[in-house]
Amino acid sequence: MDFPIKILFLCPYPYDEVASQRFRFEQYFEVLKENNILFSQKSFFAGWTYNILYREKQIIPKVIGTILGFMKRFIHLFYCISPDYIFIHRELAPVGPPIFEWLIAKVLGKKIIYDFDDAIWIPNTSEENRFISGLKWHRKFNAICRWSYRISCCNDFLAEYSRKFNRNINIIPTTIDLEKFSNKGIIKKDEDRIIIGWTGTHSTLPYLSPIVNLLTKIIEMYPNVSVRIICNKKPEWNFPGLEFLQWTKSTEIQDLRDIDIGIMPLPETDWACGKCGFKILQYFALGIPAIATPVGVNKEIIEHGKNGFLCTTDKAWQDDICLLIESSELRERLGKNGFKTVVDNYSLAVNSKNFLDLFE
Repeated sequence: MDFPIKILFLCPYPYDEVASQRFRFEQYFEVLKENNILFSQKSFFAGWTYNILYREKQIIPKVIGTILGFMKRFIHLFYCISPDYIFIHRELAPVGPPIFEWLIAKVLGKKIIYDFDDAIWIPNTSEENRFISGLKWHRKFNAICRWSYRISCCNDFLAEYSRKFNRNINIIPTTIDLEKFSNKGIIKKDEDRIIIGWTGTHSTLPYLSPIVNLLTKIIEMYPNVSVRIICNKKPEWNFPGLEFLQWTKSTEIQDLRDIDIGIMPLPETDWACGKCGFKILQYFALGIPAIATPVGVNKEIIEHGKNGFLCTTDKAWQDDICLLIESSELRERLGKNGFKTVVDNYSLAVNSKNFLDLFE
């Protein structure tokens, strides 16, 4: 009699709170159930700690929450005894050497599936938590790769670096469940208003800075155009026509659906090359054409002129945004092609088997 596979998911944050977890593995939980695979999930940070983690100051509560997280991780080691696979997303602790990963791999002898969607070997600590940057221990990434049974990452850039330490790599893009993340039943509130939109977290908000003057200029050119920023933190800059919406899970789809043109500027850095292009996929899933910098996986997702535009200069950004502002037909055509891109390559349905293959 074959016994069902057992998987323990170990991750930094509570369930259903952050995009990297929601769209990298949590949305596959229904797929696991359908295949009679048993699983559970344990996070490092408690909900209350996560809620203050990226707020300024509050150092003492953050330190207390981190200490409690370490205590939880020691308890989690006992949960690691039974499962066949230990799925680790990003890291088991935010600071210090990979003690827990070593214990799981070398003492308990477990098969680790190591999953990540950023170039996390590169130092990239948020300003709010800069005080712990010296304790991050980024070099632990290399060791965890070596100890892992299999690596799951979202693009070729991450895979190429990881192959220095482990050849057993599955490239699984960050995907979208089109049954949940769709524009069904959602109607744009104002058909005459054109919204240029961006969504992301506080960590990627600075990537917008280089085109702020350009966006201001475009708003001056087109009185019916505005810019919507959906983020967990309000931007420091402001200009007429800028609309800030606090990101919430409950209004995520509606806030995005009102957008007519999605943008994703990126700097040409190694960290940016490791991004998974998820903003573009969110736009495409809702039939929104995207304009992005041709950095990293963006070049694979966007086919210039077919489902969006790739821009390297201010002039290109301005010209292509203006083209989309002035042509509803072009927006609709590129949006439909973008949606097909997600359906064919980046949907949950298409990638479910790839995810299940991690646990062979």
